[in-house]
Amino acid sequence: MADSALSIRTIDSTDLPDFHRVFAWSFLDEPAEDHRWLKVLELERTHAVFDGDEMIGTGGVLTRELTVPGGVQAGVGAVTVVGVKPGHRRRGMASLLMRTQLDDIRRAGESIAILWASEGSIYRRFGYGEYASSLAKLTMPTRMPFHPGVSVSPARIRQVTREEAMPFMREVHDRVRRVKTGWLSRVEKSWEVHLADAEGDRGGLTSYRYCLHPEGYVVFRVKHNSDGGGPKHELHVRELVCETDQAYADLYRFLLDLDLAGSISFFTAADDPVLHMVDNPREVQRELTDALWLRVVDVEKALPLRRYSSDVDSVLEVEDRFCPWNSGRWRFTAKGGEAVVTRTEDPADVSLDVAALGSAFLGGARLSVLARAHRVVEHTAGHVNALSLAFLGEREPHCPEVF
Repeated sequence: MADSALSIRTIDSTDLPDFHRVFAWSFLDEPAEDHRWLKVLELERTHAVFDGDEMIGTGGVLTRELTVPGGVQAGVGAVTVVGVKPGHRRRGMASLLMRTQLDDIRRAGESIAILWASEGSIYRRFGYGEYASSLAKLTMPTRMPFHPGVSVSPARIRQVTREEAMPFMREVHDRVRRVKTGWLSRVEKSWEVHLADAEGDRGGLTSYRYCLHPEGYVVFRVKHNSDGGGPKHELHVRELVCETDQAYADLYRFLLDLDLAGSISFFTAADDPVLHMVDNPREVQRELTDALWLRVVDVEKALPLRRYSSDVDSVLEVEDRFCPWNSGRWRFTAKGGEAVVTRTEDPADVSLDVAALGSAFLGGARLSVLARAHRVVEHTAGHVNALSLAFLGEREPHCPEVF
């Protein structure tokens, strides 16, 4: 229960200096001189928690489109800048903020909320499901050959300035994000934050390099490094976006063959094709972690948004203590890729909490695995496996940016 001394309200422009400080302090950081990320906030969807007159907590919601399985664009509330000023934790501030945000998201007609979690133990109790998408960090040496079946086209790849690159990148990204599960729409200011390139953003690396392919692009920094054998610079890829499989092969080959480079590292999808393009995949170091957490805000509206890979007819009993309108039994019927969800009094075939449903929504976590983890209970034999198959997508969901 929230502390009765706490209050919450939306902020206005006069609150921004305090908001900036409190959020920075909540992450044991110093307020940055560059306030560019504040420009992304939608003030009417940004909240601050107060103890009397003292601001002690922050949180915001961004209006975005999320691509869900089937290439469908779903309006979502993207939760961001959640922080608590040191010395004020465990007073119910998070519950107050989450309650306010989820009510705001529901009123806005958005049936899904998403976030990136700084700590893995907080958000499940508010109904967010972990591993809705995963993120893989790959590190690989340069000069790695492709296996003989991979062809590289003669397409020209050009390094250009940021100003030259941005119009092309915006167009390519907008086309690609509409067909890739887990990708988000970008507003103008989010480009500035995602590709921030002031001296303080570089961490000792170079400024961004922008290289364009006719069907894609790559953005990376360089960390200069050498040993007795000469330069072996590290390439740190920020973004690699391609419209075709051929462009993937061409741009990976371009990076692998860059003179003076010794290694490449980048965050990418768990099923990135490069693992199957190189002739020795064991030379690629791979670390996997959680990325998007997803919260089904409205079961009845959210489940029909996406497309399903197989037909199924099951009664789901959903537990949702934080958003009780979701609790109860729902008949979920998917046929020909489309789903219908209706209230029912029929006996449940499967029981699960709303966080487990969020984990599975994009196809990132299998319901059959969650059943083995005691997060899903099967009452009618065969229904968990049938649902698991229906929820899978053609590719692993992937969100390439933190918001």
